[in-house]
Amino acid sequence: MGFMHVTVRLRTLAPANGGYEADFLVDTGGTDSLAPRTELQKIGIQPVDKTVYELADGSIEEYEYGLAEISFMGEVTAGRIIFGPDEAEPLLGVTALESVGITIDPANRTLKRLPAIPLK
Repeated sequence: MGFMHVTVRLRTLAPANGGYEADFLVDTGGTDSLAPRTELQKIGIQPVDKTVYELADGSIEEYEYGLAEISFMGEVTAGRIIFGPDEAEPLLGVTALESVGITIDPANRTLKRLPAIPLK
């Protein structure tokens, strides 16, 4: 299908002190989103726990995650953001996409809004 990127802004859920904005790779195989650790620390996002993730190459890694406001394509949601390595490309996972009713159109390699967010 190829790669898609979307501009995403992250903010802490606590009183705002700016934010981190970058082009995030839309990761259809990933559940949670990921950003470089130093960028998350700069904006005040704190780790709340850690969990084990399977990476695209099949390896297993444990990463800390925090909670953030996630804004993209005029939509706002909140969710887990993984504290990735400082050199990591930011990733937008499917949980954030689905929570605001945005899906991937593989034929056109675009993101599109659903007419309604499914509650079934």
